[in-house]
Parts: sequence; structure tokens; C-alpha cells
Amino acid sequence: MIELIATDLDGTLLRSDGSVSQRTREALAAAQDAGLVVVFVTGRPPRWLHPVVESSGHVGVAVGANGAVIYDVQSEQVVHSFPLQPLTATTVAAGISARFPDVAYAVEYVDGFAAEPAYIHDWAVNPPRDQHGNPVPPPRTGPLDQIADRPLLKLLAKDHGLDVDDFLATANDVIGPDASITHSSSRGLLEIAAAGVTKASGLAHVAEMHGITADRIAAIGDMPNDVPMLRWAGISYAVGNAHPAARAAADEVVGTNDEDAVALVVEQALAQRRD
Repeated sequence: MIELIATDLDGTLLRSDGSVSQRTREALAAAQDAGLVVVFVTGRPPRWLHPVVESSGHVGVAVGANGAVIYDVQSEQVVHSFPLQPLTATTVAAGISARFPDVAYAVEYVDGFAAEPAYIHDWAVNPPRDQHGNPVPPPRTGPLDQIADRPLLKLLAKDHGLDVDDFLATANDVIGPDASITHSSSRGLLEIAAAGVTKASGLAHVAEMHGITADRIAAIGDMPNDVPMLRWAGISYAVGNAHPAARAAADEVVGTNDEDAVALVVEQALAQRRD
């Protein structure tokens, strides 16, 4: 019997245009009414959670930054964080740069973002306003040894000229056990967290808060950063548009994000509870 459903956001719950369908909103509401725990498990930092929370009607707890932060949606507060320390970040970056000299770096803090001048943004760094309607200040800019001056949620390493899967494989060899490294895009961008911090570790923390074991959890995702969560959950699904690594890690492949795959998984879990 499924007691918790964990879903990725971009490419999974969200449609390709970034919207949440009516069917998905209704499924999430029905799950909450039935006592199912629904957890958003995403690479997004806290400042990018509010728009999805608002459009989906989700309440409860979210796992952000690939497991580096646990965020209470209702109170809009970070409950726990599992940071990457500055010295580790700069050491890891030095190792990557020795193999890939054109890499530029950025960092995610709990409450903001900073980047090296050469780092090219592929999408908006900040929403135009925060959840209270206040303008979000622009990100800091500077060399990595200056911007990695406090604990980080993520170190971002980018080189547009690299195949991201090859980049990840080589960087994993360079970094070894010193940090967790993954990717969730096709733009030569790697996401690096503290050792052992993944979507699986963040989800496990939330599950423990609720007294729910892994065998009672269904997870759904689409990218390599979802793989640890898909392997850890009792039953896992990859959306039809998923990266090959996510498809290989999942127990089943369901419809695409544009076909409301998350709603389908939720509806199946609710039907199981009624039987």
C-alpha cells in the first residue's frame, strides 16, 4: 500500500510549457484528502519552489536542490539543509578544471545565487519577485574563491561545449567520494552537492519524518538526478520523455509529462487504497 508519492517537477509533473494541468491539480488534492503524503523532490532551490506550489495547490514538505534542503511549503521555511562546505567546493572545482579548463562555476546558497563572470545563464536565475511580492536582488558575481565563502546547497559547473553525459562520467572519476554529482539538463551543466546528498537522501529524511518506509513509497522522475530516488523507492516510474538513465533505474515507464503521468500514478495509488 503506497503511503507517500514523491515526484520530480520539471519534465515530470510540469508540462513542457511549465504549467500544472487541471487533472494533476485534482489528483494531488485527492491524494492529500485521502491521507497520502505528496512530496515534491526537485533540483530547484527554495526560491523557485513557490510558483509551482502556488499553481499546484501543494501543501506539506518539499525536497529541494537535489536533496540538499528540506522546505516546509506552508511556513515557507527551510527545515533542514545538508550543505557543501566551501573548501570542498573549491577543491572539487580545482580537480574538474584541471581536466576541463573552460568550465565556469556558480553556486546556490539557501537564500541566493552567485556566479563567476564567465558563467552563462541558460534561464532566469531568480523569479522577478519572491513569494511576498518583493523584488529579488540580483545575484552576486565574482571568482569562485570569493563566492564560495559560505556553505552551499550546490556547486554548478558548466561548459556548453561538452556532452553532459560524458562530462558527468569523467567528473565522477575526478571527484570520487568527495561530493555527489549529477545533471538534469542537456546544456553541459553539472550539479554538485555534499557527499551522500541526493534526491534519495532528502526523500529518506522526509519519509522518516512521517514514519514511512521505502517500500511504501512511489517515486516518479525523468533525469539522472532522479536516479538515486528511483532506485531507493519501493516502486518507481520514469516518464515517457525520460533520460535513458532514469528509464533504466525505474521499475516502470508511464506516459510523458504532457500526458499527465504524475496524475496517472497518483490515481493508481488512490485506486489501490480503495480496493
